[in-house]
Amino acid sequence: MKKFLLLTILLSLVTTVSNSQKIQSPWQFLDYEIGSKFTRHHHIIEYFNYLNKQSTNVLLEKYGTTNEERTLIVSYISSEENLKNLEQIRKDNLKRVGILNGNPSSNIAIVWLSYNVHGNEASSTEAAMNTVYKLITEKQEWLKNTVVILDPVVNPDGRDRYVNWYKQTKNSNHNNNPDVVEHSEPWPSGRPNHYLFDLNRDWAWATQVETQQRLKIYNKWMPHIHVDFHEQFINSPYYFPPAAEPYHEIITKWQRDFQTEIGKNHAKYFDQKGWQYFTKESFDLFYPSYGDSYPTYMGAIGMTYEQAGHGKAGLGILTENNTELTLKDRIDHHTTTGLSTVEMASKNAVKLVDEFEHYFDNSKLKYKSYILRGNSEKIEQVRDLLSKHDISSHPASKKTVKAYDYSSKKYKSIKTTAKDWVITTNQPKGKMVKVLFEPETKLTDSLTYDITAWSIPYAYGLEGFASEESFELKNDDVIVPESSKLNKINTSAYAYLAKWQTVNDAQFLGDLLEQGLNIRFNATDFSIEGNNYKKGTLIIMRGENSHIHNFDEVIVEIANRIHKIVIPVKSGFVDSGADFGSNKVSLVKRKNISVLSGEGTSSLGFGEIWHFFETQLNYPLNILKANNLNRYNLSKYHVLILPNGYRANKDRLKILSKYVSDGGTIIGVGSALNNFADNEEYSLKSKNQDDKEEINFTPYNQRKQSYISSNITGSIFKSKVDNTHPLAFGYKSNYNSLKLSGKSYQLLNEGINVAYFSKDAEKVSGFAGYKAMKEIPNSLLYGIEYKGRGKIIYMVDNPLFRSFWENGKLFFANAVFLN
Repeated sequence: MKKFLLLTILLSLVTTVSNSQKIQSPWQFLDYEIGSKFTRHHHIIEYFNYLNKQSTNVLLEKYGTTNEERTLIVSYISSEENLKNLEQIRKDNLKRVGILNGNPSSNIAIVWLSYNVHGNEASSTEAAMNTVYKLITEKQEWLKNTVVILDPVVNPDGRDRYVNWYKQTKNSNHNNNPDVVEHSEPWPSGRPNHYLFDLNRDWAWATQVETQQRLKIYNKWMPHIHVDFHEQFINSPYYFPPAAEPYHEIITKWQRDFQTEIGKNHAKYFDQKGWQYFTKESFDLFYPSYGDSYPTYMGAIGMTYEQAGHGKAGLGILTENNTELTLKDRIDHHTTTGLSTVEMASKNAVKLVDEFEHYFDNSKLKYKSYILRGNSEKIEQVRDLLSKHDISSHPASKKTVKAYDYSSKKYKSIKTTAKDWVITTNQPKGKMVKVLFEPETKLTDSLTYDITAWSIPYAYGLEGFASEESFELKNDDVIVPESSKLNKINTSAYAYLAKWQTVNDAQFLGDLLEQGLNIRFNATDFSIEGNNYKKGTLIIMRGENSHIHNFDEVIVEIANRIHKIVIPVKSGFVDSGADFGSNKVSLVKRKNISVLSGEGTSSLGFGEIWHFFETQLNYPLNILKANNLNRYNLSKYHVLILPNGYRANKDRLKILSKYVSDGGTIIGVGSALNNFADNEEYSLKSKNQDDKEEINFTPYNQRKQSYISSNITGSIFKSKVDNTHPLAFGYKSNYNSLKLSGKSYQLLNEGINVAYFSKDAEKVSGFAGYKAMKEIPNSLLYGIEYKGRGKIIYMVDNPLFRSFWENGKLFFANAVFLN
């Protein structure tokens, strides 16, 4: 018997060695040592394709394509038997979640490893190739009860931007001197994607194509562990969990405890090698749109791993202790934590799977239903967002319920109708529903890594109610959304009208202008043919568009394509308000729009504007280099946008001043307002909140808390709005703004305060330091200063931030088109 067992073991070892010899390592396949150079994206895909063909432990799936047409893939890595039963394993896991009916028949742990979400944190993709090779040649025992889903390059466009630059720039032998050019990455860096968005802040909002495509496959699997591999600054030791406070209250004790156990396992290997590391600092689990927090709210053990390096490190760089940090070092560290993660999943597979299933018990959630009320197009936008996460919603049934009112912050009795929309927590992803819709977040620590408020009703400008009662979907509750109904041609129409309520309306306007139509908007409310229309309603008259031979067809085709309702009317004689020929009905002129980019601007700030014009407005945008401002004939452009983060020197500020005085319009966003503030030529003045004497005497170990007391970390404040001004058309008298810093400005003495925080301004949700709070009352949100023949539109809070604050985007469209 012993001889038989020994023979079996020997045969198993021979088979493993034989399989290993058949599979080429990354360095054999690529013909260079891993860590000696950076690998371009197409070579990475080639290696994973090779493994897919040669290894019985690897399956490859293409899940999407980037804006720059690079391939997005995942590899499934497991035992041969598991890969043969991969679909059954997937379905069993969804049965645990409650997405599919039935009882699971397997207990296979599912680990998802994501690499290179920030393109210039490039060691992680090299580590991904190393990790998959070691798993299938050295760690096959772990794969018997574990499926590893490995995404080697989440952000291929950003990665290749970095890698191509580095290859063009570095010396033939890399130079580890931090001063040289190969360690000084140019704007916009490889960190963001094509539209210069940070994909690690996009998980919940899914504004980018990479995220949208990844979520489809992520939600097909719902892994038990998800790891996001990153890099930080060159002198930082390696970071791995446990995460820092604050943890969101929805996170379970098991999730906390098991990430600690994983961290201890990593520490064991790092201790053996003498590698430095730290835990429990900097990286919290709160904001729901990260690669660690989003999976956590979906039941997984979500974690961030941070290796020193970033875009500065290149192939090797001298650090503060005068030792060289090499790409090979970085790869080794990421490979070690990746393998350690799979090891812990395999050793604890049964417990991991069992606790994952328990997470989806939503019976203890306080609110059973979140109710939305308001503009049907905005509700459709929310439905579209939720569908990306496979979260269901439905019309409300007619009933009277007690609910918490987001606006008044009080409980009240409301009567719901089929026009209201319900998102229930009585569904598998009920905890994520709670996170996305909670009226106010609960913080255990004010020192957070990101914004502290994001609730969907505020972000989309809808009335919100939270009820402890549940709503069941009935067949007769289903309604057809207004915007899904097709418009029809009416050749007898004097004009077509289009309401001005959402950014979708601005896209409609932009498309019409591109077709050469004359469009007007009214400056007063009016009624006609029994219907009421608010200020800003678009009026497209047949008489002044006789040059458009297929007038009706053009309007109806555009409206139907973007799901926009247009209303034909037979006359320009209104029942009340201004007739269509009144001077209160203004012509919308086709605008030539420009924006500054490049060195001296924030890549993220510019990217938000670029993305908005290309993917939502679909309107031409002229991108100008900020450093070449003196070379342009700016008079060609009706509007010049200064993105958040733009900084002008004295010479460029003179150019901007002349542009405005000569009749141009500047839209300044966020910190770009610092260029004008406290300058005697402009009326914009800062509100001074700093108490220098107090700060000077603040003990060193309390400096962070002192700083946070003067800051606002992404909180929601209610503002007053003068909706008689075109900048605020489409809005009510109040607007909830996402305030991203503690910087405040005085109300304009010269100019117009279109939106502002009144003397009794209130914080709606999120954290704000007590010093910063003192400066909010009587401060500016959006205003206009006139200078010469032009104007500057000040946008203190960035309405395009990460493209998720949908309710602010119409302010930006108004600034572009109606002013």
